[in-house]
Amino acid sequence: MTDSKFPIVVHNPWRGLRQCTPARIGLGRAGVSLPTAELLEFQLAHARARDAVHHPLDIEQLIVEFQQIPEMSALGPLIQLQSQAPDRACYLQRPDLGRVLSESSSSRLQSSKTGSAEPPDLAIVIADGLSARAVQQNAPAFMRSFLRKLAHDGPEWRVATPLLVEQGRVAIGDHIGQVLQTQQVVVLIGERPGLSSPDSLGVYLTHHPEPGLPDARRNCVSNIRPAGLGVEQASEKVIYLLKEARRLGTSGVALKDRSEEVELTVSERGNFLV
Repeated sequence: MTDSKFPIVVHNPWRGLRQCTPARIGLGRAGVSLPTAELLEFQLAHARARDAVHHPLDIEQLIVEFQQIPEMSALGPLIQLQSQAPDRACYLQRPDLGRVLSESSSSRLQSSKTGSAEPPDLAIVIADGLSARAVQQNAPAFMRSFLRKLAHDGPEWRVATPLLVEQGRVAIGDHIGQVLQTQQVVVLIGERPGLSSPDSLGVYLTHHPEPGLPDARRNCVSNIRPAGLGVEQASEKVIYLLKEARRLGTSGVALKDRSEEVELTVSERGNFLV
């Protein structure tokens, strides 16, 4: 029998803060080790993260959900493309192949330009990335909010037909942007799964995309998911960055997200401090 004065599991005084965060804090201890329940929870989270990396994208279901978005259907049928990584194993071992379209996909993308009067202002790329689950669960909701807000934002944006890329990485948007000669490209992609966030969607924005650009030339809105950044707020941030990138003619470290800053206006009498 265990002496109540010396319990097997010693609870951590920080445990109460776990209701405020999914972070693993206040786990307690059993001797010099983690309690069994906490260890099992960690192993489950690790397994979910590994599954998110290897789980394939359900393209048919995703297309059905996208077709239910009026603003997206108006842009034309989703164009399906493939990177130079032929399968998941190659994609994980050769990141460079995930940054470039396959030869057949490049030809398909090139042919989609036929008849276009002028290059689009914006290309939207949806890639599975390192978590197809994140794209499956969050991309339709984000696109619904984003396209609705973009249509009512003004001035009008010329948006290319959305593209769905299998085995794609962030920089594949540079290759696509160069082919389409688009002013800007946004890439929706499943982010590397964390132990508390296997379903995190990221949106990367690049102004004047072209192959070989460093990551410093991109802006990212990350952790888009129900337990993170909501789709409404995320879409507002992306649209703000798009407008600022077009105004300034740049993106990346030279473009700061000041969408939540409060602007102090000066009255006719001058600065209220003097």
